[in-house]
Amino acid sequence: MYAIIATGGKQYKVSEGDVIRVEKLEAEEGNTVTFDQVLAVSDNGLKVGSDVAAATVTATVMDQGRARKVIVYKYKRKTGYHKKNGHRQAYTQVKIEKINA
Repeated sequence: MYAIIATGGKQYKVSEGDVIRVEKLEAEEGNTVTFDQVLAVSDNGLKVGSDVAAATVTATVMDQGRARKVIVYKYKRKTGYHKKNGHRQAYTQVKIEKINA
């Protein structure tokens, strides 16, 4: 059984027991979070739309962290313009516990 959830402007295909990294959520490690935006659930047949309006996915927060640094380098030739910048995206690692269809 799998579900497609939406969080942080992205969509994820998840099954029970999966560990995924999503955009940062305001939750402490060990807490339980519930994803209400379930777009589709499939066991044998696919359910979408109003069939999954009340469906939820429950997950446990395993880690709060930051991804590896991405270097952003801007350069314009012949003008002496150089600009170097770095970015580390915050994430929350969750383990999918239960899909309530």
